[in-house]
Amino acid sequence: MTTPAAVVESDGDLIVRREGAAGIIRLNRPKALNAMTYEMSLGIDAALDRFEQDPAVAVVLLEGAGERGLCAGGDIRGLYESSKAGGDLGKVFWRQEYVMNARIAKYPKPYVAFMDGLVMGGGVGLSAHARHRVVTEKTKLAMPEVGLGFFPDVGGTWLLTRSPGEIGAYFGLTGQTMNGPDAIFAHFADAVVPSGKLPALREALTEVRPGATSAEVDTIIAGFATAKSAGPVAAQQTSIDRWFAHDRMDDIFKALERDGSELAQSTLKALNEKSPRGMVVTLRLLRLARNATSLEECLVREYRAALEVFRSNDFREGVRAAVIDKDRNPRWSPPRIEDVTPEMLAPYFREIGADELVFQKANSRNRS
Repeated sequence: MTTPAAVVESDGDLIVRREGAAGIIRLNRPKALNAMTYEMSLGIDAALDRFEQDPAVAVVLLEGAGERGLCAGGDIRGLYESSKAGGDLGKVFWRQEYVMNARIAKYPKPYVAFMDGLVMGGGVGLSAHARHRVVTEKTKLAMPEVGLGFFPDVGGTWLLTRSPGEIGAYFGLTGQTMNGPDAIFAHFADAVVPSGKLPALREALTEVRPGATSAEVDTIIAGFATAKSAGPVAAQQTSIDRWFAHDRMDDIFKALERDGSELAQSTLKALNEKSPRGMVVTLRLLRLARNATSLEECLVREYRAALEVFRSNDFREGVRAAVIDKDRNPRWSPPRIEDVTPEMLAPYFREIGADELVFQKANSRNRS
């Protein structure tokens, strides 16, 4: 029998509680598609501390409130307002978020993410670094940041370069959506579980024995999963690999322009809507991430680039067009790929001295 839930912490935007052997973290902003605020990030980190120390918690489960998805990303509107005002929310929020992303990847207890419905941006950072990543037939996973004058962050450059061939470059540059099997093929998820079975899986996780291993949790999830592991994008990999094999955006555009197929033309259309500067920065970050030896290495680079993005007009313009005015007509600067110069790119890749992202060792964490 499941023991009574022990509430650890609860507020309007985040619900944290123990249900049986499971530590539950529920993002609770359904009207905002559970977009994550700085305060929510701090709350998640505190919950991870408490669940790690609680011997009654055998597994941690991340889920989203409402029917629409796990998390649509970070609080873009808040970041936009801070950027306009010359504030420092980007610096503070992303530092907290990126350190938490790295922590999730190394969390000592089984960490399960229910990636049901919409999973974007910061939601990917909370879930795709988990040890056990569950998608459903409703999953719509995307990293559309280039359409905001940004790039796939929260460790996205690490994840995307671990996808087969150039699948990661395709998803990272176009911002196209993955379904559940696509996400497994791209190494962003591990199992497809029908959404109707999630309540039963959730109940089974609350009954995991103390000290359960990840292999045991995998076995439980497998009992509810389907065999699907490759979505429609897998069938297009040969073409995608050919188009995105280049290290310059100019050459990727030319490869697509030479191909008259419907997919090539729709891909070209998607790229033409994105920030030229954002695409060039993204491609360079992805190529650097290929040789990275750790997620942390990629997060350090992403943080440097993110601070430069936060100061840029392209970020504010992208958010204005997509979120504020919603006219879907951003005026990028510069407006063309060929106008992005090495001088424009240099600030995104410079060391930033005292502001560099630093990761504490797990045993050095000291929270009251």
